[in-house]
Amino acid sequence: MADPQDSNLKAPDSVELSHSMTHIAEQSQRLIKNFLAHQDPNALGMSDPMNIGATFLEMTSKLMADPSKMVQAQMALWQSYMGLWQSTAARMLGGGTAPVAAPEQGDRRFKDSAWDENVVYDYIKQSYLLTAKWMQQTVNEVDGLDDKTKQKVDFYTRQFADAMAPSNFVMTNPEVLRATIESGGENLVNGLKNLLDDLERGKGKLSIKMTDPDAFDVGGNVATSPGKVVYQNELMQLIQYSPATETVHKRPLLIVPPWINKFYILDLRPKNSFIKWAVDQGLTVFVVSWVNPDGALAAKTFEDYMLEGPLAALAAIEAATGEREINAIGYCIGGTLMAATLAYMKAKGDDRIKSITFFTTMVDFTEAGELSVFIDEEQLAALEARMDKDGFLDGRAMATTFNMLRANDLIWSFVVNNYLMGKEPFPFDLLYWNSDSTRMPAAMHSFYLRRMYQENKLVEPGAITLDGVPIDLGTVKLPTFFLSTKEDHIAPWKSTYAATQIYKGPVTFCLASSGHIAGVINPPSDKPKYGYWTKAGKAPKTPDKWLDGAIHHDGSWWPEWKAWLDRHSGGTAPARTPGDGKLTPIEDAPGSFVKVKTLTDV
Repeated sequence: MADPQDSNLKAPDSVELSHSMTHIAEQSQRLIKNFLAHQDPNALGMSDPMNIGATFLEMTSKLMADPSKMVQAQMALWQSYMGLWQSTAARMLGGGTAPVAAPEQGDRRFKDSAWDENVVYDYIKQSYLLTAKWMQQTVNEVDGLDDKTKQKVDFYTRQFADAMAPSNFVMTNPEVLRATIESGGENLVNGLKNLLDDLERGKGKLSIKMTDPDAFDVGGNVATSPGKVVYQNELMQLIQYSPATETVHKRPLLIVPPWINKFYILDLRPKNSFIKWAVDQGLTVFVVSWVNPDGALAAKTFEDYMLEGPLAALAAIEAATGEREINAIGYCIGGTLMAATLAYMKAKGDDRIKSITFFTTMVDFTEAGELSVFIDEEQLAALEARMDKDGFLDGRAMATTFNMLRANDLIWSFVVNNYLMGKEPFPFDLLYWNSDSTRMPAAMHSFYLRRMYQENKLVEPGAITLDGVPIDLGTVKLPTFFLSTKEDHIAPWKSTYAATQIYKGPVTFCLASSGHIAGVINPPSDKPKYGYWTKAGKAPKTPDKWLDGAIHHDGSWWPEWKAWLDRHSGGTAPARTPGDGKLTPIEDAPGSFVKVKTLTDV
């Protein structure tokens, strides 16, 4: 077997390779045509709950309808390969040439030095990058597709391209091949064991282990901020955290996290805990810890989540502290719920919330990002049929969906590490949390997906009624702080920005670097990892115009938000300890709800 580091490996015969590629292209085109001729689009939908087959059937039909465009695309690929062959040949002869194709910044699939230093692996890498880019460009340029179909084709083409990366295979990954030679194949044996363990844990479905589950304990070394559960009902426990200062803001702070994941993303470790930091800043912090529901809660609705979530929490906070007025934070779908709750409260004449902060929250789903790929009638019907059977959506389904949005980081990197390299995953608190999935009640989840993602009714005045009250987000006039993240795959920042034009109160928009989690969990540090952007004055109509005039700052956005919140603190008060008020503590934080796991979780 050739040494993967040997840079003198024989160059591929360009003529023979071109003939092979032409033959493969002709054979592929013939097979596609034969496949399409025997397919019934209606039948495809029956056996394809994600409606991928019908989507690509439509795309391929449009593509085949314009043979000249297909020829142009093939010629473009051919010319790119000619450039690559010439570059590779020159390099084999000792010349130095610039790469024809290079990985995007941050693409860790090709981090091993052999991808650059070894001419054969460099050729494999560039060949893959050229082909992947060509595939993406070709499907993006197909005429006649509606926007939804085009987005789905683009998404699943990228999924296919990611899956076919040479880094995912033994013989075309120099790091894996080197490990296989050096260990005599022991890495592959260990990898097979890891694969079988994951299949067993997933009860026949692949459940990739992302971290060492034995390295973390909720309440032991994650979610350790001291406090008490002071209230609970069927849907949530309310945690009040113990004070760290002698005086506190008069108005308590209520945090409403998403129920798609567990709240302790805000309390992973003391060094990166937003909750601990907020307590240390003199805030009386209350956090909703949502239940991990089973079939018994199948009928719980979005309305129930409002009534038994933030509204129940408001009453409990007043009983615990004697304070009627509070400030609130809503994170992701917890923010969507808070937006609906504020409009409901406004209609009811309830003014207990005095300021609202939204973390990475969408209320206008016109441009909902890549998650909308999973929201069409066929997929929703299949999802509802599955939820009707169980009474809930299994947490693994949502976890898989989110992981697909960053497949190279959250799927294929673990395939390589766990199954090809045969290694155990590194203990990482964030990935432990990411694997600690939650279920969703059938009624609530169906309402959320249909009325908001599919129909975008939340931004239509009166289009959604909660507890008998038609709601209108445009009536909300509170001081509002928006925190969005520039690389968010779940709540794209330009989509979240739309809300700045809906609310009538004073609006502050802040854009953090990085993504949906890392951009939020960015504590102050001597060595700042990420920065953020702000802009004074009224928010412009478009996000691009906002960013053009925004100022970039190094470090954490947390102090920026705290300075804003100080203006809405209501003064100061003596520190409040859980149990001082009218509520008797039930148990220590983080409570028991957060410890309930899905059967196949970590």
